[in-house]
Amino acid sequence: MTEAAAAGRKPSFTEALVVIVLAGAIISFSILKLGVDAHIPIIFSAIIAAFWACFMLRYPWKEVEEGMITGISMALQAIIILGMVGLVIGSWILSGVVPTLIYYGLDILSPQFFLLATLFITSIVALATGTSWGTSGTVGIALMGIGAGLGIPAPITAGIAISGAYFGDKMSPLSDTTNLAPAVAGTDLFTHIRAMIWTTGPTYVIVAGIAYYLGNKYAGGTLDAAHIKAIQELLSAEFTVNYIGFVPPLIVIGLALLKIPALPGLFAGILSACLMALFQGAGPADLIGALHYGYEPSLAADFAGADGIEAVAQLMQQSNIAGHAPEAIKNAADMLSELLTRGGLDSMMWTISLILCALSFGGILERCGFLEVLLHTILKGVRSVGGLCASVIVSCFVCNLFLGDQYLAIVMPGRMFKPAFDEKGLDPRMLSRSLEDSGTLTSVLIPWNTCGAFQSQVLGVPTLEYLPYAFMNYLNPLVAIIITYLGIGVFWQEGKNPKEAAKEA
Repeated sequence: MTEAAAAGRKPSFTEALVVIVLAGAIISFSILKLGVDAHIPIIFSAIIAAFWACFMLRYPWKEVEEGMITGISMALQAIIILGMVGLVIGSWILSGVVPTLIYYGLDILSPQFFLLATLFITSIVALATGTSWGTSGTVGIALMGIGAGLGIPAPITAGIAISGAYFGDKMSPLSDTTNLAPAVAGTDLFTHIRAMIWTTGPTYVIVAGIAYYLGNKYAGGTLDAAHIKAIQELLSAEFTVNYIGFVPPLIVIGLALLKIPALPGLFAGILSACLMALFQGAGPADLIGALHYGYEPSLAADFAGADGIEAVAQLMQQSNIAGHAPEAIKNAADMLSELLTRGGLDSMMWTISLILCALSFGGILERCGFLEVLLHTILKGVRSVGGLCASVIVSCFVCNLFLGDQYLAIVMPGRMFKPAFDEKGLDPRMLSRSLEDSGTLTSVLIPWNTCGAFQSQVLGVPTLEYLPYAFMNYLNPLVAIIITYLGIGVFWQEGKNPKEAAKEA
């Protein structure tokens, strides 16, 4: 805890448990039973925590307020990136980048290998860029469109895309969390990455096998050539589709490989797409509108809103679209109209407001010691190496659940458990690996977490719907616990390995 928090007393275990359980019940009931967004339930939970801190623990309001502000400040960079990704999406759709990726992707990908290819593509892009958010907001959206064209359910595509994006983010030396975890644990970046191979490598092989198996379920008979051609026809009619559309993604990836930070790299992707859009005939007002409010399809929306097949046929004649059944064009338009109506700075405000609510709540819990008390109680009964690593993994998930942000879910357990790892004689890479195995990966499985809210908003699939298919994100923590209990990939500080000590004795 910080020294500033000494103004009030720490809660007892019972008090901390009551506040946490009550908050969890309010949030879960509101989302799962009432079907409402998480914002207001989280605010009510924050009010309960603040009330308890002020009146029961005797914290001055200034301390509680500073805790809220500190919690929000931890994610300011993420909020800025979030806004930038909104600009990327809007500009990349208007300029034809995303439509180009969808168009050519439908030509080369088959249902049988699509999910496996989705895993590999998102993994490579996230490895190169160091950002799961940027990956989902760019190639992720394109893959969602390709998957819809191939008849793959959206939650499955989203789950596999997220698995690949978070694998790449977790293993990339350019990722903020991959740099944060070893910094908190006290090890260096590449030692940390090498340690993660022990747990992440086997998990990735399992996920690749699952993706191939699921892809086989959609092989043979599910590929509707007429539907795909109709999608491509509409894309080429509304957008400029050509190989120039690959330039902005290549610029972003190239700058990432040159170790340019994420924000300048994303800005370069936005600028190149804006120039493309202007050269293609888009007006400045259209461009600013797409950047601010997102892209709104025109031709696809007209077809989607057509009243009856005869109206669709008339629109086809007016648009010089021939050789397709009106029903196929209508179905394709329905899908594209929903898929491409997104992006822009405004589209991120829902997620940003959720982040502000969640981190305000998390800041109160952190400043006033609620989670610290619970984690200390958990740690008391831990004796084995496997139990210690499992405790870190569980604690990171709990922090993601209640603090609402993966940065806090890495920093807080890292601070809490570092002395225990040192006392046990474990190498710091064991702590940093455990922090990332859970703190980074499980964040996207929680609807009100910054990552879960972002992915749901960008990919257009509710968190709880893609969750069962985000295999990497929940299998990796389980594999990490099993491997550690088996004594595989366990690293000790020099001279602290009990097996070596026993041999010398």
